[in-house]
Amino acid sequence: MPGTFSQIYIQLVFAVQGRNSLIQKSWEDELYKYITGIIQNKDQKLLAINGMPDHIHILIGLKPSCCLSDLVMEVKKASNKFINEKKFCPYQFKWQDGYGAFSYSHSALDRVIAYVKNQKEHHKKKTFKQEYKEFMKKFQIEHKDEYLFNWIEDK
Repeated sequence: MPGTFSQIYIQLVFAVQGRNSLIQKSWEDELYKYITGIIQNKDQKLLAINGMPDHIHILIGLKPSCCLSDLVMEVKKASNKFINEKKFCPYQFKWQDGYGAFSYSHSALDRVIAYVKNQKEHHKKKTFKQEYKEFMKKFQIEHKDEYLFNWIEDK
């Protein structure tokens, strides 16, 4: 019986509501482990996860039977609940609406994994806004800036 075979690699990027820097070093590893569990329980393969206090990057191997928007919605919904129930944050935590999803070839995986793992170094040189706009340009995604994330003015 023939099977279905695929290689679909997606980098997800989404931000904390209001781009507030709420993800703290003291609990980010626990958050990343929790999100890893969500993705694995949905039978998808997590390749890398990392972020900054105001946003997150997740690189996954996606099976064609998975609806990406449903997966992102579940990750956001469950991790919101997790963060708020654990009281990691003194404020109500919520992810912003929307997300970026960028596809890669198998040959780019090592480079993208390194990029995700090195977020903290990368953002010493570039803001999230600069990074995200570069993604939009690199992947030739037509957009209007007002429909990107709600930005906190860059310092």
